[in-house]
Amino acid sequence: MALKVLLTGGARGIGRGLFRHFLRGGHHVIILDSNTEELDHVRSQAEKWSNGSKATWGALQCDLSKREEIKSAFNTVEEKFDGKLDVLINNAFPTTLSLSEDRRMEADGDAMEQEWDLKIAIGLTAPFILSRLCIPLLVAGSSTPNSPGTIINISSTRAYQAESDHEAYSTAKAGILGLTQSMSISLGHRHKIRVNVIIPGWIHVQDESKAADEKGTEWKEGLSKEDIAWHPAGRVGKADDIARAVEYLVGSEFVTGQEVVVDGGVGRKMVYPE
Repeated sequence: MALKVLLTGGARGIGRGLFRHFLRGGHHVIILDSNTEELDHVRSQAEKWSNGSKATWGALQCDLSKREEIKSAFNTVEEKFDGKLDVLINNAFPTTLSLSEDRRMEADGDAMEQEWDLKIAIGLTAPFILSRLCIPLLVAGSSTPNSPGTIINISSTRAYQAESDHEAYSTAKAGILGLTQSMSISLGHRHKIRVNVIIPGWIHVQDESKAADEKGTEWKEGLSKEDIAWHPAGRVGKADDIARAVEYLVGSEFVTGQEVVVDGGVGRKMVYPE
């Protein structure tokens, strides 16, 4: 069964890996992203990724910090998908995870507060708004034969294990856990829409960008022996590992309100290196 999928932050990183995964599986995917350069690049790659399947796709420019742009993009999605949606994946987050040196808690001025506002808007408020808008489409969709569409949020192990100057990132990712729990109850009881969250550990995505493609960057580049040795699983994570978790959640009718940790055995208490 070909799914209709809406994915935010699909032009690079984990999101790009998911976009490619769905296209290769013959599914219909629309991605939202604010990075025009990366969007242009994935548009040039999408036909190759679909590999002759009947998959259709769209790549829409959308600044998820602006509510009017979210609503405009949603209207386009609703039209292109004929009012039906099987899977909504809230993945987008501003690329820079930590606050810059001059935007620490102790810094003067309001630059840090502006960055806080941006990251909370994209990382937490946008998933809430987009999920609300998509309810009628998810009710009309059917990710499995016996249930309507499903929502999958992407959090991070840093929701539990913050580092210095990651206040906005950790807060947004922790908030996604609470949002998932709340929506799974509200939308489950009223509409049977399942809502789950994936919590990635260290997922290495240095190869998931335009620059990486142009340089021929391989997935393992940038990783040291120590990075690998940290993980009892014997390697750092890949975007494909998140794709497998997504597939599980899409197809599991009895799973909702759950936190699926995708981590190589390091554990939540580990502090990542700088």
